[in-house]
Amino acid sequence: MNTPSALVTETPVEHPFAPFVRILGKGKRGARNMTREEARQAMGMVLDEQVEDTQLGAFLMLLRHKEESAEELAGFTEAVRERLNAPALHVDIDWPTYAGKKRHLPWYLLAAKCLSQNGVRVLMHGGGAHTAGRLYSEQLLDLLGITLCRNWQAVGEALDRSNLAFMPLVDWAPQLQRMIDLRNTLGLRSPIHSLARILNPLGARCGLQSIFHPGYQAVHRDASSLLGDHAIVVKGDGGEVEINPDTISHLYGTTGGQPWDEEWPALSDRRHVKPATLEPAHLVAVWKGEVQDSYPQLALISTMALALKGLGLTRTEAFEKAEQFWANRDTSI
Repeated sequence: MNTPSALVTETPVEHPFAPFVRILGKGKRGARNMTREEARQAMGMVLDEQVEDTQLGAFLMLLRHKEESAEELAGFTEAVRERLNAPALHVDIDWPTYAGKKRHLPWYLLAAKCLSQNGVRVLMHGGGAHTAGRLYSEQLLDLLGITLCRNWQAVGEALDRSNLAFMPLVDWAPQLQRMIDLRNTLGLRSPIHSLARILNPLGARCGLQSIFHPGYQAVHRDASSLLGDHAIVVKGDGGEVEINPDTISHLYGTTGGQPWDEEWPALSDRRHVKPATLEPAHLVAVWKGEVQDSYPQLALISTMALALKGLGLTRTEAFEKAEQFWANRDTSI
């Protein structure tokens, strides 16, 4: 005969993280957004591993269902930055790459490579291949001669040597990578995919962000404004920082805490036909000038122009400079 479990006669002490779950999940009338300070405290506990796995799952999915606010994203970012211990490295462009591509090749990689040949210091970072059927930056670094860096010292050396470095999120914010990797456990993308785009870990002169889902672009811009960052948010192709030349591009910018907007017209009268398959070798062929292809050339030049706009050029100046950079690139890998 089994012995009955002991009765609980004393009220257990509430877990310190429970109030943050309750803020988000207390029903339609009771739930609310977290304040910026509450978000900073909550993310701090997550990063310091003071949260139970059940709480983390509930927290992430409640945020996902509610949709994160600008204040929450700003608070989360502050918590991450407080714990980075990153060195003081000069970076011009912070370039997050977390979505992966499925309709077109990642032409933004060639844009970043071309910019770096012309003295623009670019830090790229990503969260690995987390969704089937997509092509991720990490899978193409060797092919394109982009340095994979596993610590901040290597980043500094790569920036000094070639003006371009890629550092995986797992090496500078492993707790965030763990949360991204929960996607296949929870069944949904968590807000960490959005957060990673805002972080700008080295305080680059301009942070580029691509948010695919409508309505989120302004939220990200507002979060960067709260943080005092200079940033440009776009709806990039496939969720990556890459201008789609077939459509109008809206730039959601913020400089010195002040928002601004700019609309760039489509560069092609007709939509290009997307390739039947994504062949990475085509990236190399276009870079080396072995083939001429309208879509990638328009995409990568306009993406370079986006970065140059972030560094203070007008749209006209940025496109002129981007076309010069591409025409005069060193085609070796």
